[in-house]
Amino acid sequence: MNFLIVHQNMPGQYRELLDWLVERGGHQIVFLTQRRNYPDTPGVTKVVYKPHHTPAKDAYGLSRVWEEAAGMGYGAALAARGLKERGFVPDIILGHTGWGELLFMKHIYPDVPILGFFEYFYLEKGGPVGFDPEDPANETAPFLLQARNAVPYTNINVVDRGLCPTRWQRDCFPETFHDKLYVCHDGIRTDKLKPKADVSLQLGRIGRITRDDEIFTYVARNMERTRGFHLFMRALPKIQAARPNARVLIVGGNDTSYGKKSESEGGFRAEMEAEVGHLIDWDRTHFLGQVPYNDFQKIIQISRCHIYLTMPFVLSWSLLESMAMQATIVASDVAPVREAITDGETGLLTDFFDPQGLADKVSAVLSDPARFAHLGRAARKHVVETYDFLNVCLPQHIAQINDMVPADKRIIM
Repeated sequence: MNFLIVHQNMPGQYRELLDWLVERGGHQIVFLTQRRNYPDTPGVTKVVYKPHHTPAKDAYGLSRVWEEAAGMGYGAALAARGLKERGFVPDIILGHTGWGELLFMKHIYPDVPILGFFEYFYLEKGGPVGFDPEDPANETAPFLLQARNAVPYTNINVVDRGLCPTRWQRDCFPETFHDKLYVCHDGIRTDKLKPKADVSLQLGRIGRITRDDEIFTYVARNMERTRGFHLFMRALPKIQAARPNARVLIVGGNDTSYGKKSESEGGFRAEMEAEVGHLIDWDRTHFLGQVPYNDFQKIIQISRCHIYLTMPFVLSWSLLESMAMQATIVASDVAPVREAITDGETGLLTDFFDPQGLADKVSAVLSDPARFAHLGRAARKHVVETYDFLNVCLPQHIAQINDMVPADKRIIM
């Protein structure tokens, strides 16, 4: 089968599917992206497109949303037209709908079915906007959110079918979208992500750490409000006071992925260090930055208690990956997390706004990990049964793809 996959940050949500298609062989795969530095992959032709134009920084905010999306869509369409002129015609197009890259694909390939990835519909209520009283939405937020939603509103009429990785994300979209959307996660490689009793990691001046050490962890793409970094930092001194031998490993960058950027030099981390830094034992606090994936696995495998915090928003891969590695997790009690974790069965849930409650639960796990070990075992079982890539998610995705292409093009698993 000929695949055209479109995602500005290759491979994005197509990481596992792309690897599987390449390993299987027999397919022609073209990946259209803006990411120049992604390494060349045997069996995949990477084509870098350039957005057609970038609006001026002082452009009117509401129109800039559409300008950026249309510019990406037009740039991707021009690159696709070049592919077509060179003789490449896909049997199916897979792509993320969030940035506008698919907007004009039907003008290039009018007869090719498109399966679009619908990640998030911007909510005025029920999502991260206005969720935290410390960060209230301003009066322009409803207008900006509706302007952003012009992109999915257009895309639902461009694609032939769409998918959402979780029910919560699907339910963020209007009901008028639902007939075109199916729910299935990208998939977790539970065959590769497992607990490991003898794992160890070299940690700078601290030396080698293992599961014998009292380690707890916090992971986010970036240290930001949406992922509850401020609540974690406020709970940290309380955990350290209760557990004087515990060390925390903190993984993530110092930028902003979601929500507004911090105005402080040094980002949101600097803000929180100014607030609670005098209460923290810095000899037992280790900011590791963004780490290689193999090191991330070891960090979670070593962890006695893993903290996952988020406002109501897109569920992080790291949560499900940590569950697959049998981590004992304390997570924020919000709707998207409750879809993956049942309190007291596959993890512990805590009020997002209660740093003392968070500290108490983490400290309890650290003090008696054996008493809570059943949560990690149940978490792995749940991910294997619900989110496993090879046995649960992949067959659903292939069935949807096969339903969109001629019988002689279908993939036989």
